Amino acid sequence: MTQENNKKRNKPNILVSGTPGTGKTTTSSALAEATQLRHINVGDLVKEKNLHDGWDDELDCYVINEDLVCDELEDLMEEGGNIVDYHGSEFFPERWFDLVVVLQTDNTVLYDRLSNRGYSQSKLSNNIECEIFGVLLEEAKENYPEDIVVALKSDTIEDITRNMTTLSDWVRNWHPPA
Repeated sequence: MTQENNKKRNKPNILVSGTPGTGKTTTSSALAEATQLRHINVGDLVKEKNLHDGWDDELDCYVINEDLVCDELEDLMEEGGNIVDYHGSEFFPERWFDLVVVLQTDNTVLYDRLSNRGYSQSKLSNNIECEIFGVLLEEAKENYPEDIVVALKSDTIEDITRNMTTLSDWVRNWHPPA
């Protein structure tokens, strides 16, 4: 898809990223319902369509095959109207997204959320360090134009509500690039 095709989309594509436990799926699901955009949870897609190269016992997750994921999503992304929910952003083509949201959560809140999910100590530490150092925000800024990357606080229900209002307004006001 060329930049020119990007202009033909009638609805925007949004990437919602962030460390596990920051509220990506909650935010993406609610936003999809509020805006009638399609929610694509990449983790679920990887499992459903076997878009992985096996299981990583150390990280306790699938090793996703980025090429297979991109091939699977290409037509949907060209069509537009998608909210892609995934922790990272580095392997998706820049042309796919009109907005890249990085959710951020206070480390004590995040620690409790991930502990409640039963994360192992090493997986817990890895994710908390990722959040402390802002790895995913930096990744987004390195891979997308900075003017489409936004960091949103996601500690409380009030934060999520505010984020929903902000993002719903953004979708309502979005128009294809001229």
